Parts: sequence; C-alpha cells; structure tokens
Amino acid sequence: MDHSNHVRLTEAELNSANLEGATIYGPDDENLGSVSHVHGAGTNAQVIIDVGGFLGIGAKPVAVPASQLDFMRDEDGDVHAVTSWTEDQLKAMPEHKD
Repeated sequence: MDHSNHVRLTEAELNSANLEGATIYGPDDENLGSVSHVHGAGTNAQVIIDVGGFLGIGAKPVAVPASQLDFMRDEDGDVHAVTSWTEDQLKAMPEHKD
C-alpha cells in the first residue's frame, strides 16, 4: 500500500472516535491487528491493539503509545496506522488488562 498520498492525522484527531477499529500495518504492510480502544487523547494516549487471532478470537490486547504509531487517513477516509514493529514484537509485549 502506498501511504505517501495518505493524510496524517493531527494531534487533535488522535481520539477514540477516530482511532477505534483502525487497522495497524507493520513492515511490508503486514496486517498486525486493529485498535480495540483508546485511553486518553493526543500523542499521550495509550492505544490498545488486538494482535493476532482470527476474526477477533484469540487476539492479545497490547497497549502502545499513540506517538509510536503513524495514524493516517486513506483516499476513502478510512483511518489506519503504520509501525515498524512486527507481529512477534507486539505479541511479546505485556497483555493489556482493562
């Protein structure tokens, strides 16, 4: 996927209304998971990503700082993010407990 034409979200747009459900892509545009929910707003927010699993079953929730993800909107208006983390690196993080 060519992200060069996608519009980066502003800090004010980094909130649960915009980010929940967003797909997270890793190196080589590998689909790593999706945002299940967000604690806080802006670059200081904690983004909870469901990693792995199939159709939401068996996914592991992990918390990462919003500042470590590059959120953007594609041509259709859909929000997604890219990161340099791999699925294995995210799965190695501690499980997020609500």
